[in-house]
Amino acid sequence: MSLADELLADLEEAGDEGEDGLYPEGEEGERLEDIPEEMEVDYSKAESVASIAKLRNSKQFSEIMDKISAYSGKQRKNSEVSGPVEADPEYRLIVAANNLTVEIDNELNIIHKFTRDKYSKRFPELESLVPDSLDYIRTVKELGNNLEKCKNNETLQQILTNATIMVVSVTASTTQGSQLSDDELKQLEEACDMALELNQSKHRIYEYVESRMSFIAPNLSIIVGASTAAKIMGIAGGLTNLSKMPACNLMLLGAQRRTLSGFSMTSLLPHTGYIYHCDVVQSLPPDLRRKAARLVAAKCTLASRVDSFHESSDGKVGYDLKEEIERKFDKWQEPPPVKQVKPLPAPLDGQRKKRGGRRYRKMKERLGLTEIRKHANRMTFAEIEDDAYQEDLGFSLGQLGKSGSGRVRQAQVNEATKARISKSLQRTLQKQSMTYGGKSTVRDRSSGTSSSVAFTPLQGLEIVNPQAAEKKVAEANQKYFSNMAEFLKVKKESKM
Repeated sequence: MSLADELLADLEEAGDEGEDGLYPEGEEGERLEDIPEEMEVDYSKAESVASIAKLRNSKQFSEIMDKISAYSGKQRKNSEVSGPVEADPEYRLIVAANNLTVEIDNELNIIHKFTRDKYSKRFPELESLVPDSLDYIRTVKELGNNLEKCKNNETLQQILTNATIMVVSVTASTTQGSQLSDDELKQLEEACDMALELNQSKHRIYEYVESRMSFIAPNLSIIVGASTAAKIMGIAGGLTNLSKMPACNLMLLGAQRRTLSGFSMTSLLPHTGYIYHCDVVQSLPPDLRRKAARLVAAKCTLASRVDSFHESSDGKVGYDLKEEIERKFDKWQEPPPVKQVKPLPAPLDGQRKKRGGRRYRKMKERLGLTEIRKHANRMTFAEIEDDAYQEDLGFSLGQLGKSGSGRVRQAQVNEATKARISKSLQRTLQKQSMTYGGKSTVRDRSSGTSSSVAFTPLQGLEIVNPQAAEKKVAEANQKYFSNMAEFLKVKKESKM
């Protein structure tokens, strides 16, 4: 077994262990099993509807309906209930009647399939035109073999909409169905009567349960409704067990687990029970329903504990809890506040105090940037600069000495600040001041436009060598300050 298979097996075992606590046992001690999907059965060959739908003629159905009729005429108050509510006989009747409504729904589905299979011989298109089961049964009972009753039928107008009646009448005129025999019509009429009678009995049970839940669990009924309150009480095993249950387990009551091997699980809603499907939660948008179900389950837990001790029989606690739930629902659905763009306020900070004093000002002037350095740091766009040193390529003087007549004009230096100029910069400035004519940008050489004609006060125009002055200085330096220089004259001392 691979590592992935072992991990999946461990997860399945952990899920099986956790499911025992999530799905509590019912009143009869039976665990809620998975509900298998109904198999499609062909009822067209059935002899009568009584052979497949036996609930209406059962003893359990008749006993429950008789007890409901007997208790319906009595008026009871919450003060009459003392001790655990499970001991009250009418409470047990309410639980049994609530379970009976589920069986009635299943029986109605069976009768609808029986009617559909039988009537498809006469009008096969009617099933797709009228999807609701009860509306389909009422339509079949009204039409029968005569499909021309669709036009101007007041009874059918109370069952279907005008648009649906028009589509049914047009389709009935072109249907390929055949006529039904008298026996088949009799079977269909019997099935329709049974379905309508069962539906009427279900509504009677709902009315009775809603009227009786007001004294058994008034606060719980106010929050989720009498029908849902009866369902969760029945599946929890009574109001006492329901009051001891935490809210996280109360939310899971009525959850149906289905094993769909090989099919997609995206359409199923896990961990959703009766509370999730009640009208209070379903009235919200889908993205808020899970959050709302948790909130309603928490409030139902509080209401059931109040009801188990027979407190607040007038339902005041239930109304307060429901009002709190609705207030939170409204808060969740409020649109976000509109963002208002506000201008920045005017700054209120005044000019900050700076450290002053003569010594501080002198230090700033001494360390400040001089005018010469400012010109040296300034560069000209799209122009090759002169390198200040041969051994340091890329270091130039910027715009120093380029403005004015072409010569470097001595910058005004404040003697108080005593700004210093490096010796290398002083030598460079001296060399630039001694140059004749234009300067080249290539290695400090004279350009081709430099002239050898100079103006002298005595002779006027005179031809001179532009580099003569530089050579003269270089020869003097080589003569007097070279490392290899010797003494030119040595005075010999006379011997005594």
